Amino acid sequence: PLDDHNLQLLDHVHPTGWKDPTSQNKYDLVVIGGGPAGLVTAAGAAGVGARVALIEANFLGGDCLNMGCVPSKSLIHAAKLAHTVKGNQAALADAGITIQGGADSVSIDFAKIMERIRRIRAGISHHDSAERFTKELGVEVFMGRGTFVDNSSVMVNGQTLKFNKAVIATGGYPSLLPMPGLKELHQMNTNPGNKPRPYVMTNETFFNMTEQPQHLVVCGPGVIGVEMAQSMQRLGTKVTVLGRSGRILPKEDDDHAKTIQDQLEQDGVEFRLSVTEYVGVVLTGNILDNGHPEMSFKIQEQTDGKKVYTELLVDAVLVATGRRPNVNGMELEKAGVEYDGRAGIVVNDKLQTTNQNIYSAGDCCSQYKFTHAADFMARAVVRNALFFGKERMSQMLIPYATFTDPEIASVGLYGKDLDAKVVPFRTFEKHFKDNDRAICDGETEGMVRIRVDAKSDKILGATIIGKNAGNMISEITLAMQSGTGLGTLASVIHPYPTTAEAIRQAGDLFNRTKLTPATKSILRGLIKVQR
Repeated sequence: PLDDHNLQLLDHVHPTGWKDPTSQNKYDLVVIGGGPAGLVTAAGAAGVGARVALIEANFLGGDCLNMGCVPSKSLIHAAKLAHTVKGNQAALADAGITIQGGADSVSIDFAKIMERIRRIRAGISHHDSAERFTKELGVEVFMGRGTFVDNSSVMVNGQTLKFNKAVIATGGYPSLLPMPGLKELHQMNTNPGNKPRPYVMTNETFFNMTEQPQHLVVCGPGVIGVEMAQSMQRLGTKVTVLGRSGRILPKEDDDHAKTIQDQLEQDGVEFRLSVTEYVGVVLTGNILDNGHPEMSFKIQEQTDGKKVYTELLVDAVLVATGRRPNVNGMELEKAGVEYDGRAGIVVNDKLQTTNQNIYSAGDCCSQYKFTHAADFMARAVVRNALFFGKERMSQMLIPYATFTDPEIASVGLYGKDLDAKVVPFRTFEKHFKDNDRAICDGETEGMVRIRVDAKSDKILGATIIGKNAGNMISEITLAMQSGTGLGTLASVIHPYPTTAEAIRQAGDLFNRTKLTPATKSILRGLIKVQR
Protein backbone atom coordinates (compact mmCIF):
# COMPACT_ATOMS: atom_id res chain seq x y z
CA PRO A 1 0.00 0.00 0.00
CA LEU A 2 1.14 3.54 -0.70
CA ASP A 3 0.96 4.63 2.93
CA ASP A 4 3.28 7.17 4.55
CA HIS A 5 5.87 4.48 5.32
CA ASN A 6 6.13 3.19 1.76
CA LEU A 7 6.15 6.73 0.40
CA GLN A 8 9.07 7.51 2.70
CA LEU A 9 10.78 4.34 1.53
CA LEU A 10 10.33 5.26 -2.13
CA ASP A 11 11.60 8.79 -1.50
CA HIS A 12 14.82 7.20 -0.26
CA VAL A 13 15.40 4.21 -2.52
CA HIS A 14 13.68 5.23 -5.78
CA PRO A 15 12.83 8.94 -5.54
CA THR A 16 10.25 10.29 -7.94
CA GLY A 17 11.66 12.92 -10.27
CA TRP A 18 15.27 11.99 -9.53
CA LYS A 19 17.62 13.85 -11.86
CA ASP A 20 20.71 11.99 -12.93
CA PRO A 21 23.98 13.92 -12.79
CA THR A 22 25.60 14.87 -16.08
CA SER A 23 28.43 12.52 -16.93
CA GLN A 24 31.55 14.44 -17.93
CA ASN A 25 34.89 12.80 -17.20
CA LYS A 26 35.81 9.13 -17.05
CA TYR A 27 34.90 7.41 -13.77
CA ASP A 28 37.40 5.54 -11.67
CA LEU A 29 34.63 3.05 -10.93
CA VAL A 30 31.13 2.43 -12.26
CA VAL A 31 28.94 0.16 -10.13
CA ILE A 32 25.87 -1.49 -11.65
CA GLY A 33 23.44 -2.54 -8.92
CA GLY A 34 22.47 -0.78 -5.70
CA GLY A 35 21.98 -3.73 -3.36
CA PRO A 36 24.33 -4.56 -0.46
CA ALA A 37 27.30 -5.43 -2.71
CA GLY A 38 26.89 -2.38 -4.93
CA LEU A 39 26.31 0.07 -2.07
CA VAL A 40 29.34 -1.13 -0.12
CA THR A 41 31.48 -1.02 -3.25
CA ALA A 42 30.37 2.51 -4.14
CA ALA A 43 30.69 3.87 -0.59
CA GLY A 44 34.07 2.23 -0.04
CA ALA A 45 35.56 3.45 -3.30
CA ALA A 46 34.23 6.99 -2.89
CA GLY A 47 35.52 7.02 0.68
CA VAL A 48 39.10 6.61 -0.53
CA GLY A 49 38.81 9.34 -3.14
CA ALA A 50 37.60 7.53 -6.27
CA ARG A 51 35.13 9.12 -8.66
CA VAL A 52 32.22 6.69 -8.54
CA ALA A 53 28.97 6.27 -10.44
CA LEU A 54 26.25 4.00 -9.04
CA ILE A 55 23.47 2.72 -11.33
CA GLU A 56 20.26 1.18 -9.98
CA ALA A 57 17.19 0.27 -12.04
CA ASN A 58 14.81 -0.56 -9.21
CA PHE A 59 15.27 0.02 -5.47
CA LEU A 60 18.46 1.03 -3.69
CA GLY A 61 19.09 -1.32 -0.80
CA GLY A 62 18.27 -4.36 -2.91
CA ASP A 63 16.55 -7.44 -1.54
CA CYS A 64 17.94 -7.11 1.98
CA LEU A 65 16.30 -3.82 2.83
CA ASN A 66 13.18 -3.99 0.70
CA MET A 67 12.05 -7.61 0.61
CA GLY A 68 14.52 -9.76 2.51
CA CYS A 69 16.47 -9.47 5.75
CA VAL A 70 14.82 -6.39 7.23
CA PRO A 71 11.13 -7.18 6.69
CA SER A 72 11.54 -10.91 7.38
CA LYS A 73 13.29 -10.41 10.71
CA SER A 74 10.64 -7.87 11.70
CA LEU A 75 7.96 -10.47 10.99
CA ILE A 76 9.91 -13.10 12.95
CA HIS A 77 10.06 -10.71 15.92
CA ALA A 78 6.27 -10.34 15.95
CA ALA A 79 5.82 -14.10 15.63
CA LYS A 80 8.13 -14.76 18.59
CA LEU A 81 6.16 -12.35 20.75
CA ALA A 82 2.91 -14.01 19.69
CA HIS A 83 4.31 -17.45 20.50
CA THR A 84 5.49 -16.29 23.93
CA VAL A 85 2.04 -15.15 25.03
CA LYS A 86 -0.22 -17.29 22.87
CA GLY A 87 1.54 -20.47 21.79
CA ASN A 88 3.72 -21.20 24.80
CA GLN A 89 1.21 -21.22 27.65
CA ALA A 90 2.91 -24.17 29.37
CA ALA A 91 6.19 -22.25 29.69
CA LEU A 92 4.36 -19.21 31.06
CA ALA A 93 2.53 -21.36 33.60
CA ASP A 94 5.80 -23.03 34.64
CA ALA A 95 7.22 -19.54 35.29
CA GLY A 96 4.18 -18.63 37.38
CA ILE A 97 2.57 -16.37 34.76
CA THR A 98 -1.07 -16.72 33.78
CA ILE A 99 -2.92 -14.84 31.06
CA GLN A 100 -6.55 -14.38 32.07
CA GLY A 101 -8.65 -16.13 29.48
CA GLY A 102 -5.67 -18.11 28.17
CA ALA A 103 -4.40 -18.11 24.62
CA ASP A 104 -7.83 -17.27 23.20
CA SER A 105 -7.73 -13.87 24.90
CA VAL A 106 -4.62 -12.87 22.90
CA SER A 107 -5.48 -11.24 19.58
CA ILE A 108 -3.27 -10.83 16.51
CA ASP A 109 -3.59 -7.63 14.48
CA PHE A 110 -1.95 -8.75 11.25
CA ALA A 111 -2.46 -5.42 9.50
CA LYS A 112 -0.61 -3.65 12.31
CA ILE A 113 2.21 -6.21 12.21
CA MET A 114 2.70 -5.52 8.51
CA GLU A 115 2.42 -1.76 9.11
CA ARG A 116 5.25 -2.02 11.66
CA ILE A 117 7.36 -3.85 9.09
CA ARG A 118 6.84 -1.02 6.62
CA ARG A 119 7.66 1.56 9.29
CA ILE A 120 10.90 -0.16 10.29
CA ARG A 121 11.94 -0.61 6.67
CA ALA A 122 11.28 3.04 5.89
CA GLY A 123 13.17 4.16 8.99
CA ILE A 124 16.26 2.18 8.03
CA SER A 125 16.11 3.14 4.35
CA HIS A 126 17.84 6.54 4.66
CA HIS A 127 21.13 4.68 5.13
CA ASP A 128 20.77 3.30 1.58
CA SER A 129 19.16 6.38 0.07
CA ALA A 130 20.10 8.19 -3.12
CA GLU A 131 20.28 11.42 -1.13
CA ARG A 132 22.78 10.06 1.39
CA PHE A 133 24.99 8.49 -1.24
CA THR A 134 24.99 11.68 -3.28
CA LYS A 135 25.28 14.38 -0.61
CA GLU A 136 27.14 12.60 2.18
CA LEU A 137 29.28 10.06 0.35
CA GLY A 138 29.97 11.85 -2.93
CA VAL A 139 28.69 9.09 -5.21
CA GLU A 140 26.99 10.05 -8.50
CA VAL A 141 23.71 8.10 -8.50
CA PHE A 142 21.89 7.20 -11.72
CA MET A 143 18.38 5.71 -11.46
CA GLY A 144 17.95 3.57 -14.54
CA ARG A 145 19.04 0.41 -16.32
CA GLY A 146 22.70 0.19 -17.21
CA THR A 147 23.83 -1.58 -20.39
CA PHE A 148 27.36 -2.01 -21.65
CA VAL A 149 28.29 -0.20 -24.83
CA ASP A 150 31.74 -1.74 -25.08
CA ASN A 151 34.45 -3.03 -22.73
CA SER A 152 34.95 0.33 -21.03
CA SER A 153 31.63 2.18 -21.07
CA VAL A 154 28.05 1.84 -19.89
CA MET A 155 24.90 3.59 -21.08
CA VAL A 156 22.14 4.65 -18.67
CA ASN A 157 19.15 6.86 -19.54
CA GLY A 158 20.83 7.98 -22.77
CA GLN A 159 24.13 8.95 -21.14
CA THR A 160 27.37 7.11 -21.77
CA LEU A 161 29.57 6.60 -18.71
CA LYS A 162 33.19 5.75 -19.41
CA PHE A 163 35.14 3.90 -16.73
CA ASN A 164 38.55 2.64 -15.78
CA LYS A 165 37.02 -0.15 -13.71
CA ALA A 166 33.48 -1.42 -13.24
CA VAL A 167 31.65 -3.71 -10.84
CA ILE A 168 28.57 -5.77 -11.63
CA ALA A 169 26.50 -6.21 -8.47
CA THR A 170 23.02 -6.83 -9.82
CA GLY A 171 21.95 -9.47 -7.28
CA GLY A 172 19.40 -12.18 -8.00
CA TYR A 173 15.69 -12.86 -8.27
CA PRO A 174 13.39 -15.65 -7.07
CA SER A 175 12.60 -18.38 -9.54
CA LEU A 176 9.09 -19.80 -10.00
CA LEU A 177 8.17 -23.46 -10.18
CA PRO A 178 7.23 -24.77 -13.64
CA MET A 179 3.69 -25.43 -12.39
CA PRO A 180 0.64 -24.91 -14.62
CA GLY A 181 -1.20 -21.77 -13.59
CA LEU A 182 1.45 -20.52 -11.17
CA LYS A 183 3.11 -17.93 -13.42
CA GLU A 184 -0.22 -16.48 -14.52
CA LEU A 185 -1.52 -16.12 -10.94
CA HIS A 186 1.79 -14.62 -9.84
CA GLN A 187 1.48 -12.02 -12.58
CA MET A 188 -2.08 -11.28 -11.43
CA ASN A 189 -0.74 -10.80 -7.89
CA THR A 190 1.62 -8.06 -9.04
CA ASN A 191 -0.87 -6.52 -11.48
CA PRO A 192 -4.45 -7.59 -10.66
CA GLY A 193 -6.22 -4.83 -12.55
CA ASN A 194 -9.85 -4.68 -11.39
CA LYS A 195 -9.91 -8.35 -10.29
CA PRO A 196 -9.30 -9.71 -6.74
CA ARG A 197 -5.59 -10.15 -6.15
CA PRO A 198 -4.55 -13.84 -5.91
CA TYR A 199 -1.82 -14.12 -3.30
CA VAL A 200 0.76 -16.13 -5.26
CA MET A 201 3.99 -14.63 -3.99
CA THR A 202 7.75 -14.77 -3.79
CA ASN A 203 9.78 -12.91 -1.20
CA GLU A 204 9.53 -9.88 -3.49
CA THR A 205 5.78 -9.53 -2.86
CA PHE A 206 5.23 -11.43 0.39
CA PHE A 207 5.61 -8.36 2.60
CA ASN A 208 3.01 -6.41 0.64
CA MET A 209 0.21 -8.34 2.36
CA THR A 210 -2.19 -6.42 4.58
CA GLU A 211 -4.78 -9.11 5.31
CA GLN A 212 -3.81 -12.36 7.01
CA PRO A 213 -4.14 -15.53 4.91
CA GLN A 214 -6.18 -18.41 6.28
CA HIS A 215 -4.11 -21.17 4.65
CA LEU A 216 -0.63 -20.53 3.26
CA VAL A 217 1.23 -23.14 1.23
CA VAL A 218 5.02 -22.71 1.13
CA CYS A 219 6.84 -24.29 -1.80
CA GLY A 220 10.39 -25.03 -0.71
CA PRO A 221 11.67 -26.19 2.70
CA GLY A 222 14.84 -24.10 2.62
CA VAL A 223 15.81 -21.16 4.81
CA ILE A 224 13.25 -18.62 3.54
CA GLY A 225 10.51 -21.23 3.45
CA VAL A 226 10.90 -22.51 7.01
CA GLU A 227 11.46 -19.05 8.53
CA MET A 228 8.27 -17.67 7.00
CA ALA A 229 6.31 -20.87 7.60
CA GLN A 230 7.00 -20.84 11.34
CA SER A 231 6.30 -17.12 11.65
CA MET A 232 2.98 -17.23 9.81
CA GLN A 233 1.84 -20.33 11.72
CA ARG A 234 2.63 -18.66 15.04
CA LEU A 235 0.63 -15.64 13.94
CA GLY A 236 -2.42 -17.81 13.32
CA THR A 237 -2.28 -18.83 9.65
CA LYS A 238 -2.52 -22.53 8.80
CA VAL A 239 0.72 -23.36 6.95
CA THR A 240 1.64 -26.33 4.75
CA VAL A 241 5.25 -26.71 3.58
CA LEU A 242 5.95 -28.65 0.38
CA GLY A 243 9.19 -30.22 -0.75
CA ARG A 244 10.62 -33.05 -2.84
CA SER A 245 13.62 -34.35 -0.87
CA GLY A 246 11.92 -35.81 2.21
CA ARG A 247 13.58 -33.31 4.57
CA ILE A 248 14.02 -29.61 5.29
CA LEU A 249 17.16 -27.42 5.33
CA PRO A 250 19.23 -29.70 3.08
CA LYS A 251 22.59 -28.16 4.02
CA GLU A 252 22.23 -28.87 7.73
CA ASP A 253 23.06 -32.08 9.60
CA ASP A 254 20.15 -34.52 9.61
CA ASP A 255 19.55 -34.39 13.37
CA HIS A 256 19.60 -30.59 13.42
CA ALA A 257 17.16 -30.36 10.50
CA LYS A 258 14.88 -32.78 12.34
CA THR A 259 15.02 -30.63 15.48
CA ILE A 260 13.81 -27.63 13.49
CA GLN A 261 11.11 -29.66 11.75
CA ASP A 262 9.91 -31.11 15.05
CA GLN A 263 9.54 -27.60 16.48
CA LEU A 264 7.61 -26.35 13.45
CA GLU A 265 5.32 -29.36 13.63
CA GLN A 266 4.78 -28.63 17.32
CA ASP A 267 3.82 -25.10 16.28
CA GLY A 268 1.25 -26.61 13.92
CA VAL A 269 3.02 -26.51 10.54
CA GLU A 270 2.16 -29.40 8.22
CA PHE A 271 4.91 -30.89 6.04
CA ARG A 272 4.47 -32.71 2.75
CA LEU A 273 8.02 -33.45 1.67
CA SER A 274 7.57 -36.23 -0.88
CA VAL A 275 6.07 -34.18 -3.71
CA THR A 276 6.79 -35.73 -7.10
CA GLU A 277 4.86 -33.24 -9.21
CA TYR A 278 3.33 -29.79 -8.82
CA VAL A 279 0.22 -30.53 -10.87
CA GLY A 280 -1.44 -27.13 -11.10
CA VAL A 281 -3.05 -24.19 -9.33
CA VAL A 282 -6.30 -22.46 -10.30
CA LEU A 283 -8.78 -20.04 -8.76
CA THR A 284 -11.90 -21.72 -7.39
CA GLY A 285 -14.04 -18.61 -7.79
CA ASN A 286 -14.63 -18.27 -4.04
CA ILE A 287 -13.66 -15.11 -2.18
CA LEU A 288 -12.88 -15.69 1.49
CA ASP A 289 -13.80 -13.45 4.42
CA ASN A 290 -10.33 -11.84 4.33
CA GLY A 291 -10.87 -10.77 0.71
CA HIS A 292 -8.40 -13.32 -0.67
CA PRO A 293 -9.45 -15.43 -3.66
CA GLU A 294 -9.41 -19.14 -2.85
CA MET A 295 -7.15 -21.39 -4.93
CA SER A 296 -7.05 -25.10 -5.64
CA PHE A 297 -3.40 -26.20 -5.34
CA LYS A 298 -2.87 -29.76 -6.63
CA ILE A 299 0.22 -31.89 -6.07
CA GLN A 300 1.28 -35.49 -6.62
CA GLU A 301 3.00 -37.22 -3.71
CA GLN A 302 4.84 -40.48 -3.17
CA THR A 303 3.11 -42.26 -0.27
CA ASP A 304 3.95 -45.85 0.73
CA GLY A 305 5.38 -46.48 -2.71
CA LYS A 306 2.29 -45.16 -4.44
CA LYS A 307 1.65 -41.89 -6.27
CA VAL A 308 -1.24 -40.00 -4.70
CA TYR A 309 -2.91 -36.79 -5.90
CA THR A 310 -3.71 -34.21 -3.22
CA GLU A 311 -5.73 -31.00 -3.48
CA LEU A 312 -5.06 -28.17 -1.04
CA LEU A 313 -7.54 -25.30 -0.80
CA VAL A 314 -5.45 -22.24 0.02
CA ASP A 315 -5.61 -18.48 -0.18
CA ALA A 316 -1.86 -17.76 -0.28
CA VAL A 317 1.18 -19.34 -1.92
CA LEU A 318 4.80 -18.49 -1.16
CA VAL A 319 7.29 -19.83 -3.70
CA ALA A 320 10.71 -20.20 -2.06
CA THR A 321 12.40 -22.74 -4.30
CA GLY A 322 15.60 -20.93 -5.17
CA ARG A 323 17.06 -17.87 -6.81
CA ARG A 324 18.73 -17.01 -10.09
CA PRO A 325 21.31 -14.33 -10.86
CA ASN A 326 20.33 -11.06 -12.53
CA VAL A 327 22.56 -11.27 -15.60
CA ASN A 328 20.25 -10.59 -18.54
CA GLY A 329 19.65 -7.32 -20.35
CA MET A 330 23.04 -5.70 -19.64
CA GLU A 331 24.68 -6.47 -23.01
CA LEU A 332 27.48 -8.29 -21.18
CA GLU A 333 28.71 -9.73 -24.46
CA LYS A 334 29.72 -6.24 -25.64
CA ALA A 335 31.94 -5.91 -22.55
CA GLY A 336 33.53 -9.32 -22.97
CA VAL A 337 31.99 -10.60 -19.74
CA GLU A 338 31.10 -14.29 -19.70
CA TYR A 339 28.09 -15.45 -17.69
CA ASP A 340 25.75 -18.37 -17.13
CA GLY A 341 22.00 -18.06 -16.67
CA ARG A 342 22.08 -20.26 -13.55
CA ALA A 343 25.54 -19.77 -12.04
CA GLY A 344 25.81 -16.07 -12.86
CA ILE A 345 28.78 -13.91 -13.79
CA VAL A 346 31.95 -15.94 -14.32
CA VAL A 347 34.65 -14.67 -11.94
CA ASN A 348 38.07 -15.82 -10.77
CA ASP A 349 39.15 -16.06 -7.15
CA LYS A 350 39.82 -12.31 -7.08
CA LEU A 351 36.23 -11.66 -8.25
CA GLN A 352 37.50 -10.50 -11.63
CA THR A 353 35.37 -11.28 -14.69
CA THR A 354 36.65 -12.32 -18.11
CA ASN A 355 37.16 -8.58 -18.74
CA GLN A 356 40.14 -7.76 -16.51
CA ASN A 357 38.76 -4.28 -15.77
CA ILE A 358 35.34 -5.48 -14.67
CA TYR A 359 34.66 -7.21 -11.35
CA SER A 360 31.55 -8.69 -9.78
CA ALA A 361 30.24 -9.16 -6.25
CA GLY A 362 27.15 -10.51 -4.50
CA ASP A 363 24.38 -12.87 -5.53
CA CYS A 364 24.94 -12.39 -9.26
CA CYS A 365 28.28 -14.23 -9.14
CA SER A 366 28.45 -16.23 -5.91
CA GLN A 367 26.91 -19.32 -4.33
CA TYR A 368 26.97 -17.50 -0.97
CA LYS A 369 23.75 -15.54 -1.22
CA PHE A 370 23.98 -13.64 2.05
CA THR A 371 24.10 -9.91 2.72
CA HIS A 372 27.22 -10.24 4.86
CA ALA A 373 28.93 -12.25 2.10
CA ALA A 374 28.07 -9.55 -0.44
CA ASP A 375 29.44 -6.92 1.96
CA PHE A 376 32.84 -8.55 2.26
CA MET A 377 33.04 -9.46 -1.41
CA ALA A 378 32.50 -5.76 -2.13
CA ARG A 379 35.32 -4.79 0.22
CA ALA A 380 37.61 -7.24 -1.58
CA VAL A 381 36.59 -5.84 -4.96
CA VAL A 382 37.47 -2.27 -3.93
CA ARG A 383 40.96 -3.37 -2.88
CA ASN A 384 41.51 -5.55 -5.94
CA ALA A 385 40.09 -3.15 -8.54
CA LEU A 386 41.60 0.10 -7.28
CA PHE A 387 44.69 -0.83 -5.26
CA PHE A 388 46.20 -3.92 -6.93
CA GLY A 389 44.88 -5.99 -4.03
CA LYS A 390 45.24 -9.72 -3.65
CA GLU A 391 42.00 -10.46 -1.78
CA ARG A 392 40.62 -13.87 -2.66
CA MET A 393 37.13 -15.29 -2.37
CA SER A 394 38.52 -18.65 -1.31
CA GLN A 395 40.05 -17.04 1.77
CA MET A 396 36.72 -15.76 3.08
CA LEU A 397 35.22 -17.58 6.03
CA ILE A 398 31.47 -17.01 5.77
CA PRO A 399 29.11 -17.96 8.61
CA TYR A 400 25.37 -18.06 8.12
CA ALA A 401 22.23 -18.53 10.18
CA THR A 402 18.63 -19.62 9.84
CA PHE A 403 16.42 -17.54 12.12
CA THR A 404 13.86 -20.12 13.07
CA ASP A 405 13.13 -20.89 16.70
CA PRO A 406 15.46 -22.47 17.67
CA GLU A 407 18.01 -20.76 15.45
CA ILE A 408 20.69 -22.70 13.63
CA ALA A 409 24.04 -21.20 12.62
CA SER A 410 27.07 -22.71 10.94
CA VAL A 411 30.58 -21.84 9.82
CA GLY A 412 33.23 -23.82 8.01
CA LEU A 413 32.77 -27.39 6.87
CA TYR A 414 30.09 -29.89 7.84
CA GLY A 415 30.90 -33.49 8.65
CA LYS A 416 29.60 -34.63 5.25
CA ASP A 417 31.91 -32.09 3.57
CA LEU A 418 34.92 -33.41 5.47
CA ASP A 419 33.96 -36.99 4.65
CA ALA A 420 33.71 -36.08 0.95
CA LYS A 421 37.20 -34.54 1.12
CA VAL A 422 38.48 -37.59 3.09
CA VAL A 423 39.63 -35.32 5.93
CA PRO A 424 39.84 -37.13 9.29
CA PHE A 425 38.16 -35.16 12.07
CA ARG A 426 36.75 -35.38 15.56
CA THR A 427 33.50 -33.87 16.82
CA PHE A 428 32.91 -32.29 20.23
CA GLU A 429 29.42 -31.45 21.42
CA LYS A 430 28.00 -29.59 24.38
CA HIS A 431 24.23 -29.74 24.80
CA PHE A 432 22.22 -26.85 26.17
CA LYS A 433 20.30 -29.24 28.42
CA ASP A 434 23.50 -29.26 30.48
CA ASN A 435 23.97 -25.48 30.36
CA ASP A 436 22.84 -23.58 33.47
CA ARG A 437 21.64 -20.46 31.62
CA ALA A 438 19.64 -22.49 29.12
CA ILE A 439 18.05 -24.37 32.00
CA CYS A 440 17.14 -21.09 33.74
CA ASP A 441 15.64 -19.72 30.51
CA GLY A 442 13.74 -22.92 29.75
CA GLU A 443 15.53 -23.04 26.37
CA THR A 444 17.36 -26.37 26.61
CA GLU A 445 16.84 -27.54 23.02
CA GLY A 446 20.03 -27.65 20.96
CA MET A 447 23.78 -27.85 21.24
CA VAL A 448 27.19 -26.60 20.17
CA ARG A 449 28.86 -28.98 17.70
CA ILE A 450 32.49 -28.30 16.78
CA ARG A 451 34.55 -30.31 14.30
CA VAL A 452 38.35 -30.30 14.64
CA ASP A 453 41.27 -31.87 12.82
CA ALA A 454 41.84 -35.47 13.92
CA LYS A 455 45.39 -34.74 15.11
CA SER A 456 45.11 -31.19 16.50
CA ASP A 457 42.66 -28.67 17.93
CA LYS A 458 42.32 -26.79 14.61
CA ILE A 459 38.63 -25.99 14.13
CA LEU A 460 37.35 -27.09 10.71
CA GLY A 461 33.68 -26.25 11.15
CA ALA A 462 30.93 -25.75 13.69
CA THR A 463 27.16 -25.65 14.04
CA ILE A 464 25.14 -24.17 16.88
CA ILE A 465 21.44 -24.90 17.21
CA GLY A 466 19.53 -23.10 19.93
CA LYS A 467 18.46 -19.70 21.16
CA ASN A 468 20.63 -16.87 19.74
CA ALA A 469 22.77 -19.27 17.72
CA GLY A 470 23.23 -16.58 15.07
CA ASN A 471 24.98 -14.35 17.60
CA MET A 472 26.98 -17.15 19.21
CA ILE A 473 28.56 -18.44 15.98
CA SER A 474 30.75 -15.32 15.70
CA GLU A 475 33.03 -16.46 18.53
CA ILE A 476 33.86 -19.63 16.65
CA THR A 477 34.20 -17.73 13.38
CA LEU A 478 36.74 -15.43 15.03
CA ALA A 479 38.63 -18.44 16.38
CA MET A 480 38.81 -20.02 12.94
CA GLN A 481 39.77 -16.72 11.27
CA SER A 482 42.61 -16.15 13.74
CA GLY A 483 43.79 -19.74 13.89
CA THR A 484 42.75 -20.16 17.52
CA GLY A 485 42.24 -23.81 18.36
CA LEU A 486 39.43 -25.41 20.32
CA GLY A 487 41.79 -26.19 23.20
CA THR A 488 42.61 -22.50 23.53
CA LEU A 489 38.92 -21.56 23.60
CA ALA A 490 38.70 -23.55 26.82
CA SER A 491 40.82 -20.87 28.52
CA VAL A 492 38.54 -17.98 27.45
CA ILE A 493 36.64 -16.79 30.53
CA HIS A 494 32.92 -16.31 29.83
CA PRO A 495 30.44 -14.57 32.13
CA TYR A 496 28.33 -16.97 34.15
CA PRO A 497 25.65 -17.94 33.42
CA THR A 498 25.59 -17.65 29.62
CA THR A 499 24.79 -20.06 26.83
CA ALA A 500 28.11 -19.07 25.20
CA GLU A 501 29.82 -21.03 27.98
CA ALA A 502 28.91 -24.12 25.97
CA ILE A 503 31.62 -23.13 23.49
CA ARG A 504 34.24 -23.00 26.24
CA GLN A 505 32.94 -26.27 27.66
CA ALA A 506 33.38 -27.92 24.25
CA GLY A 507 36.99 -26.80 24.53
CA ASP A 508 37.18 -28.51 27.93
CA LEU A 509 35.97 -31.72 26.30
CA PHE A 510 38.79 -31.49 23.78
CA ASN A 511 41.42 -30.86 26.44
CA ARG A 512 40.31 -33.91 28.38
CA THR A 513 41.29 -36.05 25.40
CA LYS A 514 44.91 -35.03 26.05
CA LEU A 515 44.79 -36.71 29.46
CA THR A 516 46.21 -40.02 28.28
CA PRO A 517 46.93 -42.80 30.82
CA ALA A 518 50.59 -41.82 30.75
CA THR A 519 49.76 -38.16 31.42
CA LYS A 520 47.43 -39.08 34.24
CA SER A 521 50.14 -41.23 35.79
CA ILE A 522 52.65 -38.37 35.70
CA LEU A 523 50.13 -35.96 37.25
CA ARG A 524 49.28 -38.43 40.02
CA GLY A 525 53.00 -38.79 40.69
CA LEU A 526 53.46 -35.05 41.04
CA ILE A 527 50.58 -34.86 43.52
CA LYS A 528 51.97 -37.83 45.47
CA VAL A 529 55.41 -36.19 45.78
CA GLN A 530 53.82 -33.15 47.45
CA ARG A 531 52.04 -35.12 50.17
